[in-house]
Amino acid sequence: MSYRIYSSYLRLHNLAQRLSIVNIDVDNWSNVIIILDYMHDINPAQLVLTDDSLGTVVAKLNRERSIAVDTESNSLHAYKEKVCLIQFSTREEDFIVDPIAVGNLDILRSVFANQSIEKVFHAAEYDLIGLWRDFGWKVNGLFDTMVAARTLGWEKVGLAAILSKHYSVPINKKFQRADWAARPLNDDQLSYAQLDTHYLLKLRDYLEMNIRKHRQWPEVYEEFERISEASVRKSRNQSSSRTHNDFWKITGARKLSGKNSAVLRELHKYREQIAAMRDVPTFRIIGNSILLDIAKRCPRNVNELSDIKGMTPGQVRRYHKGVLKAIRRGLLAKYPARPKGRRIDPLISLRYESLREWRKVCARKRGVASDVIISRGVLWNLAEQNPGNQKELSLIQDLGPWRRENYGKEILRVLCNIVE
Repeated sequence: MSYRIYSSYLRLHNLAQRLSIVNIDVDNWSNVIIILDYMHDINPAQLVLTDDSLGTVVAKLNRERSIAVDTESNSLHAYKEKVCLIQFSTREEDFIVDPIAVGNLDILRSVFANQSIEKVFHAAEYDLIGLWRDFGWKVNGLFDTMVAARTLGWEKVGLAAILSKHYSVPINKKFQRADWAARPLNDDQLSYAQLDTHYLLKLRDYLEMNIRKHRQWPEVYEEFERISEASVRKSRNQSSSRTHNDFWKITGARKLSGKNSAVLRELHKYREQIAAMRDVPTFRIIGNSILLDIAKRCPRNVNELSDIKGMTPGQVRRYHKGVLKAIRRGLLAKYPARPKGRRIDPLISLRYESLREWRKVCARKRGVASDVIISRGVLWNLAEQNPGNQKELSLIQDLGPWRRENYGKEILRVLCNIVE
């Protein structure tokens, strides 16, 4: 062993730096053994850049009963984010598909739609929303390792924490904020992307064993199905969510006077135009709190704009003309109609709070987070629709058969005890 370690020292040192194990020493045997195991266990992922190579990969995926999947997007670097990588792992190989390079991605549609091929994600919702938004792919046959871990009552359910605990795999988190649309991708990025799926099938097997041991499979399977359906709905809602009235969503906007709210509307519109033109997130142009402050103070010139707290010299230099014009337009514009606040029936609020307290007690008994029992959205649907019997309970969106059977009587009891 010592010959292998010393002869590979340079390789180990370089890899250690990549994995953020900065102070590794050849006398630190545990770290060295971890890295040796890591190097021995993983072959480089196959980078898929052409239609032909994707066809070969799809043929392999279609032969599998379970595949691990993850995606990387560029939400911190683009006005409209997009899926920039799709990673797959089988029990023998890892693949990284580059959607920017491959011409015809639609041959993957059948893989995601095939219920008989289990797709293993960790924290699937974000990935599923992106796959539907960008490609129109609905994922059937979902297994979400984070959902399974939370159902078992695990406290630390982030992938990095799980891989570190169960497989002694250190994850370099610096690429979580990377611009995954930038090309070329370096070796460190590809290694990071590969690790996101490489261990998921092993983790899935371990979780399934424990889920079945505790007879929780119907419960967790029902949650997988709910996430798959709900992600499509959320993606559709997000696709049509941007409007000129979004400035009202800025914290503090509804407290502005009519004049200042008109200015904020024009500032928001200007920021959206610049962000779209430059293809960067709006916060990289001017942040919400700064935009609100500008609308409040209505600076008349560059000097007054420079005095706004948080405005950098670079922002003033790049955007002062557009900002000052937007302010002038806002001062001359009609005041925007304030959105009508949704008045919530006090009875609905009372039902929701009663159900929430019941859920909290259930979760405490089981040693799980409250939303493992029933999600917040479903709890709100129950409070709004106030079902009085099992038939009405079956009409509640996303409340599946297992939860109706196991929690239905208690839910109806809680609702029945509320005096209207």
